[in-house]
Amino acid sequence: MVPIEKRHSPERVAIVRWAAQMGAVTAEALAVREQVSIASARGRLLAATREGLLLRRRPLSAQPALFSATRAGMRSADVCGLQPARVGAANAHHTILCAGVAAALERSYPSHEVMGERELRREEHQRGAPVASAVLGSAPDGTRLLHRPDLVIWPRVGCRLPVAVEVELTIKAPRRLLAICRAWARCGCVDGVLYIAPTEVQRALARAIEGAQAGDRIALITPSAIGPEQLADSAQRTIPVEL
Repeated sequence: MVPIEKRHSPERVAIVRWAAQMGAVTAEALAVREQVSIASARGRLLAATREGLLLRRRPLSAQPALFSATRAGMRSADVCGLQPARVGAANAHHTILCAGVAAALERSYPSHEVMGERELRREEHQRGAPVASAVLGSAPDGTRLLHRPDLVIWPRVGCRLPVAVEVELTIKAPRRLLAICRAWARCGCVDGVLYIAPTEVQRALARAIEGAQAGDRIALITPSAIGPEQLADSAQRTIPVEL
C-alpha cells in the first residue's frame, strides 16, 4: 500500500502543513500568501478537504470559513508534535485575523519565517526554556509562567532575535495588561513586540505600554494595516526593531 503522504502533490502538502502550523487558515489568507485569487485559494482548500486532509468549519456566519488539518492531513504533511486545532465561535475571529496577519507578514518579509503560537509552544516544550515568550513570574511549584505571542517573526539567516506579534482584539484587565507589557519590556529573547489591535483596544494598550515604560520595545498598528504593502510600510515606521 502506498503511504498516504505519497498520494498528494507537494503544493497540497504545503498548504496542509501551513494550516496545521497555524491551527486554521482561510481562503483569504491563503490567497495573500500564494498571491492567487480568493476563488483559486478556496478551490485548493476545498480540494484538500475532499481528500480528508483538511476540515472546513464556519462557526461565524458573517466571517470566512476556517480550514484546519485533520490527523490524516498532519501525517501527509509530516507534522509532528501538534494536535488538530479546535475551532469554534469563541476563537474563530481571532484565528481568522491571525491567519491573515501571518500571510501578510510572510509576503512582506520573505527573508523571515513566521511561526504560530502552536509551533512556539512545541519548540519551548522541547527545549525546556522560553524561545520567544515573556516570563510573567513563577508558579507555586517554581515553574515559569509564560505569556506566548500569537506569532513570531524569525530571520531565516543571521543571529538576530525574533520579533513577537500579538493580535489583540479585546481589552484585557488593566493590571493584567500592565503585567504583560512589563514582561515584554524585560524579555531578552525577542528584539521587540508588534501589537496589532483595533483603535479602542490600542488606547488601553498605550496606557499599559506607558505604565511599563516599554515604548521602545512595543509598537502598535491597526488590523487595517495587515495587507502586505500596508503592513510593510506601517511596521517599518513603527516597529521597535528593523526587520
